[in-house]
Amino acid sequence: MGVADRAIVVALDGPSGSGKSSVSRGAAARLGLRYLDTGAQYRAMTWWMLQAGVDIADPAAVAAASAKPRVESGTDPADPAICVDGEDVAVAVRSARVTASVSAVAAVQPVRDRLITLQREIIRAALADGIGIVVEGRDIADVVWPQAQCKVYLTASAEARAARRSAELADVAADTLAALSRRDAEDAKTTRPLDAAPGAVLVDATNLTLAQAIDRVVDLAQAGR
Repeated sequence: MGVADRAIVVALDGPSGSGKSSVSRGAAARLGLRYLDTGAQYRAMTWWMLQAGVDIADPAAVAAASAKPRVESGTDPADPAICVDGEDVAVAVRSARVTASVSAVAAVQPVRDRLITLQREIIRAALADGIGIVVEGRDIADVVWPQAQCKVYLTASAEARAARRSAELADVAADTLAALSRRDAEDAKTTRPLDAAPGAVLVDATNLTLAQAIDRVVDLAQAGR
């Protein structure tokens, strides 16, 4: 039986800059599955908070506002849209300001509770349709969907992650390395981005090309069927 013949959930976790988005999208396209970028949801929530003037340094204020925005995620790996209250924010959520603020917003439990509920709804819909989905994030395999048939933890050296992020953002690599180190420290307060979940297969992409990393995830997904 092929991968496309039965619904499957591929949970792909890993730290910032490890290549999760590109690998997840590529694997989803190859496997004929839907795709969900949970990080974009947290970025969308953060973007809305900043636009609304919410003090993101005040967890109580963030919690009080967390139920207000309507966050919608597209699940087509070829065009994974992210919208807030009907507005396409795919570009806006990648701004430096959002990047610097997202860890603080994601640390607030009501934000996490709301988005995890949304993520589970999207996963259930993909399974109900008999399609399946690749879900990327920080805590998919141990919190969002621990029953995933395939669990992958994608990582890379800090230097490799900084180089990739530098290329994406046209930043100075040294500055990016420092920023990634700060992001790792902030994320580690509320999720487990520096550790693979129980049962997850560790894939070190430091010396892998994008195509090789996608091949590895596809092979793992097929084996998990």
